[in-house]
Amino acid sequence: MKSPVLVVGAGPVGLTLACELARFGIAVRIVDKAAQRTDKSKALVVWSRTLELLDRGGGSAPFIDAGYKAHAVNFVAGDGKLMGRVTMDAIPSPYPFGLMLPQSDTERLLEERLEAFGVRVERQVELTALATGVDDPRVQLRHADGGEESLAPEWLIGCDGAHSFVRHAIGSSFEGETMNSDWMLADVHMRGYPFPDSEASIYWHQDGAFVIFPISPGRYRVLADLPGTAAEHPPTPTLAQVQAVIDRRGPGYLEAFDPIWLAGFRINGRKVVNYRAGRIFLAGDAAHIHSPAGGQGMNTGMQDAFNLAWKLALVIRKTCGERLLDSYDPERSAVGDEVLKTAGRLTAVATLKNPIAQSVRNVIGHIAFGLPPVRHALANTMGEVSIGYPDSPLNGPGLGGTDAPKPGQRLAPIDGQIPPGSGDTPLFALFAERDATTLALVRRFHGLVEADVRPPLHAGALWLVRPDGYVACSAIDAEVIGSYLDGLVQA
Repeated sequence: MKSPVLVVGAGPVGLTLACELARFGIAVRIVDKAAQRTDKSKALVVWSRTLELLDRGGGSAPFIDAGYKAHAVNFVAGDGKLMGRVTMDAIPSPYPFGLMLPQSDTERLLEERLEAFGVRVERQVELTALATGVDDPRVQLRHADGGEESLAPEWLIGCDGAHSFVRHAIGSSFEGETMNSDWMLADVHMRGYPFPDSEASIYWHQDGAFVIFPISPGRYRVLADLPGTAAEHPPTPTLAQVQAVIDRRGPGYLEAFDPIWLAGFRINGRKVVNYRAGRIFLAGDAAHIHSPAGGQGMNTGMQDAFNLAWKLALVIRKTCGERLLDSYDPERSAVGDEVLKTAGRLTAVATLKNPIAQSVRNVIGHIAFGLPPVRHALANTMGEVSIGYPDSPLNGPGLGGTDAPKPGQRLAPIDGQIPPGSGDTPLFALFAERDATTLALVRRFHGLVEADVRPPLHAGALWLVRPDGYVACSAIDAEVIGSYLDGLVQA
């Protein structure tokens, strides 16, 4: 007997996907070969858009209560002069900040949410074999006691990280490169930080990048690039070595002590060509990895999961045809490309070594950070609220000449209001005047559409919003919306 969905990997991405599927009443198993959740801080920032999406499936409040809000990023030249300060306060979201939350806590909260839906992570269960008939996947699982289990899930999702077994098994190439430098990471306590504890700082030093993220008052993450070594793995720095870099590249009076986690790493920028092979999907680091600049990796992966879950649920429920799933790859692959490029550019700018190029960078940076549109665009990019799907195959007709979002654009949620896509069924929200035509449309697509209680986005028009909060289509004539929905049902 088939188990509908098997999720491999119980990091933030796999847990998010399992939570969403369980919320929609889909039977899901989630396995992980590790004996327990990570105890490391790892991915540190939960951005605005991810918090908005978490609101649909149980609320973002537990995450916010456990985290620490960062409200600004300071850019500092190598001579110590402040070039610019980008604040998050103007991000058009109920969450205009970066939430500093160690990955260990993010995973804990997601696992608690999953257990509340009646699903437990099956730990010390390893995927050891995958028959790559992508339309009829069959897997072999090894349990902690050495027992083997054969399984034929209807759908298989690889959320198993950068070294993904699923990705290797389906022969998906991981294209990109590894940067020729080592990096150090230090989660430490520190005295003498020159900015408020709610603000990050990025130093463009002549030696390279130097970044400080607040984790909580008095506790910080320090990142810096170092000369490359021939070692197979970058060495783990000592506290003394971390302090030497702080002294050299920082403001000159910072003192690090009581380290929590010290690590060395290298930056890879890689991505698969296809996120889907038949009934097998890839999400998160299994599909894309990139520079930690901007802290986008975990958020991008969790948003892969949000994107896939509602589509998969509608297909499994037989509310929509399987062609709905064809949109997952083009939508998320385009986002992955953009995040990869943006993170790469930010890293390249911060690690310039040529003195002339550094001088030009600093002059341009000082001018650019002085322009409000540049600061707002950078804040929205970091908060990921600017992510959209302008070229999605799911985009239907749109109205021209209005200031409302176009198909593929995010509909900004309103603080205090339940966002579209909440509840135990993935429903499209119809924004329109409540009249006989609207109610007839909702009745016609019962189980797929709900009438939103808020007023229409534009007088006299109908707006259809996806369960993940992106506009699907808009029209004056209700039959245009009906034809669009017919296409989803019959796909």
